Amino acid sequence: MIGEHHSSKQYDQELEAIRSKVLLMGGMVETQYEEAINCFKVGDAAKADKVMADDHAVNQLEVQLDDACSHLIVRRQPAANDLRTVMATIKVITDLERIGDEATKIARTSKSLHARGSIGFAHYDMVRTIARAASDQLHDALDAFARLDGAQALQLIAADEVVDHEFRSVLRNLITFMMEDPRTISSALDTLWVAKAIERIGDHAKNIAEYVIYVVEGRDIRHMAKPGAGSETANG
Repeated sequence: MIGEHHSSKQYDQELEAIRSKVLLMGGMVETQYEEAINCFKVGDAAKADKVMADDHAVNQLEVQLDDACSHLIVRRQPAANDLRTVMATIKVITDLERIGDEATKIARTSKSLHARGSIGFAHYDMVRTIARAASDQLHDALDAFARLDGAQALQLIAADEVVDHEFRSVLRNLITFMMEDPRTISSALDTLWVAKAIERIGDHAKNIAEYVIYVVEGRDIRHMAKPGAGSETANG
């Protein structure tokens, strides 16, 4: 019994060390995203380059964490809720890495957009609302993961429609600009690319919230219809 207790304590310590690094990674991609949005706003090429360079560190951390999780499974052979926690953590790591990728896309597109000069419309105002909504979503998802707060995770999942609605609004507005002035087509398409990246960041944040539910309640709610709705809610 003493050996089992010692082993369990070691497992808890190793898992907590992994969770701490996951939250560090979350902070990194959160910063990456905020800086990418600022690049889109002001056209800072140097900062855009930094966002793209920072993606390498995020990718390296993903590899390290995946390896740590794999070794934890092999050494400790967790079962039941412990195994759910490790498997969910692996999925969270993947979503965080993809958020970093989307932030890199925003930075790269921002650099290209501003390098070309004339835009013809307030490109940042076009995405301001969706950018803030996705930022809040990401922050809340990381907070729910840190505290394993199932109630907060459920609220976040329900709020995902706000980001989806804002993306549809951005799309309609950009189509109007392109139809009224064909000279804005190139800039409008870049802005649409940024808005889509932001929408995908919201999707990944929602995924993280779904994994929190999986850990806390043991339910996999991906691809489940919203209450009272006939459509799927998860991106998978």
